[in-house]
Amino acid sequence: MEPETLTTTTTAGAAMPDPWTLRYQGFDPAGEGLREALCAVGNGYVVTRGAAPESTADGVHYPGTYLAGCYDRASSMLAGRAVTNVDLINTPNWLPLTFRPAGGAWFTGPPAEQTLELDLRRGLLTRHALVVDTDGRRTQLVQRRLASQAQPHLLALETTLSPENWSGPLEIRSALDGTVTNTGVARYRGLTARHLVPSGHGVDEDGTLWLEVAATGSPLRIALAARTRLYRAGVAVDADHRCEFRDGWAAQTLSTDTRPGRPVTVEKTVAVHTSHDPAITAPPEASRLLAAEAPGFGPLLAAHSSRWAELWRRCRIDADFDGAGPLHLDLFHLLQTYSEHSVDLDVGIPARGLHGEAYRGHVFWDELFVLQLLNLRFPELARAVLHYRHRRLDAARQAAREVGLRGAMYPWQSAIDGREESQRLHLNPLSGRWLPDHSHLQRHVGSAVAYNVWQYYQATGDLDFLAGAGAETLLEIARFWCSAASWDRDRERWSIRGVLGPDEYHDAYPWADTPGLDDNTYTNVLASWVLARALDTVHVLPGRRRDELLERLAIDDTELDRWREVGRRLHVPFHDGVLSQFDGYERLAELDWTRYRSRYPDLRRLDRLLEAEGDTTNRYRVSKQADVLMLWYLFSAREVRDLLRHLGHPAGHELLRRTTGYYLRRTVHGSTLSSVVHAWVLTRSDRRASWRHFRDALTADLRDSQGGTTAEGVHLGAMAGAVDLLQRCYTGLEIREDALWLDPHLPSALGRLELELRYRGHWGVVIATDRRTVTVSLRESHQDPVRIRFRGTPVLVRPGESRVFPL
Repeated sequence: MEPETLTTTTTAGAAMPDPWTLRYQGFDPAGEGLREALCAVGNGYVVTRGAAPESTADGVHYPGTYLAGCYDRASSMLAGRAVTNVDLINTPNWLPLTFRPAGGAWFTGPPAEQTLELDLRRGLLTRHALVVDTDGRRTQLVQRRLASQAQPHLLALETTLSPENWSGPLEIRSALDGTVTNTGVARYRGLTARHLVPSGHGVDEDGTLWLEVAATGSPLRIALAARTRLYRAGVAVDADHRCEFRDGWAAQTLSTDTRPGRPVTVEKTVAVHTSHDPAITAPPEASRLLAAEAPGFGPLLAAHSSRWAELWRRCRIDADFDGAGPLHLDLFHLLQTYSEHSVDLDVGIPARGLHGEAYRGHVFWDELFVLQLLNLRFPELARAVLHYRHRRLDAARQAAREVGLRGAMYPWQSAIDGREESQRLHLNPLSGRWLPDHSHLQRHVGSAVAYNVWQYYQATGDLDFLAGAGAETLLEIARFWCSAASWDRDRERWSIRGVLGPDEYHDAYPWADTPGLDDNTYTNVLASWVLARALDTVHVLPGRRRDELLERLAIDDTELDRWREVGRRLHVPFHDGVLSQFDGYERLAELDWTRYRSRYPDLRRLDRLLEAEGDTTNRYRVSKQADVLMLWYLFSAREVRDLLRHLGHPAGHELLRRTTGYYLRRTVHGSTLSSVVHAWVLTRSDRRASWRHFRDALTADLRDSQGGTTAEGVHLGAMAGAVDLLQRCYTGLEIREDALWLDPHLPSALGRLELELRYRGHWGVVIATDRRTVTVSLRESHQDPVRIRFRGTPVLVRPGESRVFPL
């Protein structure tokens, strides 16, 4: 059996000439969707794909704009069954802008020549193009766009048109398009795609154009207002204009004269508001007022650039390797998906960002990978995500009650109100069959929420949060796991039955008639950890608050004792000297890897390949992504040994090596998260392989390594996880027991690494390591000293001090 080979190809047409620029040369219809996703601009409130302003959704282009938390619920007929789905709405397209010499045809693309550049440092997308019409008239076009980080309700597009070989009247059409639909994912196109209906449009006396739409299945309303002005040499041009309206669409055509050497600049400034927004009267009025009063493109860009400079200062990672460009690209997309502008919106972190419609914009467990990065950079953002989960605690309680259990059972997929949004049917495009989907049985998502609560508390020391939302969430998840465990008399162990692990290739036993697996090791060990942390939380809380919370939740000493009992005696299966993925795993057959690799060049969707052949991955010892190995991603090797020993299972130092080797040979890396986890797990045993997986994760979306999926939305968990490999993995940084633990192990390709982090009120904890030393420095402040444990040895570092540790 041979290990899966990791790809190292790059995407055609993409270049990063410097660490802050993503460039695409020419026009490639096959790669346009990928370009649009990677060239998206956003600010945490809104993200717009990098589609050309003159384009429409035509199978090549997909000009999507997505607003955080804006979902709609709609019903569809699939395979003769009525199903209901919640989708992140493709909201009205604010971009439409085109031009023509009077009497000619409107420019609809593609241009004769084109260069697209994304300036990561400033969040600015620039397009240089040559447009040649059917009469041979040549026009140079330069466009710049942004989604303001300074004023999150504002978007701006600047277009400069320079005729080369013609003179005469020029017409420019600027529009707002509310007729858009959700058609960005091919396999969803059998579902209801129209989520918006028109509810109003008009033009104000000052020329501000506006449009309002309403969601079809929710009370959501969205309003846009556009101010379009013409300039020549920086001076406003009085232009003739006329308006055109139809249901869901509003346009304004402006006319002026032009000639070679006299370029015309068009500034389109758009304001957007929704009925979700606080402190407004109504979306149309708020958008019209803001658009009318907004500054010009230059001042907007200056304020926007200043905010991006702040963000990059707080994300400083200095690493001497040739991947700074992809590193910045991954951070860029994280920062424009979830930002300070997301905090008051009550939104989670969609697994595919706000860049497309894959996974319908739902929230999964990917925040497990994102929040570890945010905790030490933007803890206020991590806290907002945890509040999103806490606000949906009652829905999780209701879900547990519906299956006869207590506590809180968080959904695998979340969106609006916290109910389970996982689909119950999914399409295999290889076979054309709609199949039962049991992914909602991934109950481990609740443990991820609990883990995030505890890690946030460890990173910030935020006892106020823990004593409120944090403790209530964590204790109810612990209560769920205790309720879900049943006693196995033969083993004299507690079991958790009928669940799925992170692997997703196994959702049932091949010999069983019902879905679900028993005693998934990752699920059980993490449940034990949750129960222990819940008990720690009870101990940490101030006495009066502890008594209040226990009384509110009706938790008594008998229940706490039950948590201790279950947490110590959950079953963990082993076979062949390794941790079993789940009970009965050893009964599965081995796949004929040689046969399948000779038949299929890419096995990452092995589940689809086997189903199309009438077979199933449930029969084989194969994995889509890390499952058992997730334990060593979340915890150090020592912590995993301690967790297993707490459960009564002796675990030696060789267990990690044996278990890693066993599952790595059987994993096809069908998820971008797989490379993140394997890079982490291999750090201590095979640094060269770890670095290979790190590079694969870091460039996964840039290379579109999952074969066309990035066009449907970036993989935010893998992006954040790849950055976090530099932040915590290679520095050996752990946050536990009220201390920063350090044990650096740099790969040979990484000579030096320096980070600046936030930790427990300190805004400047600088960690620098190379092959000889690691240095910890604290900037001056009035905060308490920081406890450092370097390879287990405790050291206290005070503000203004530096400590150097030899390696």
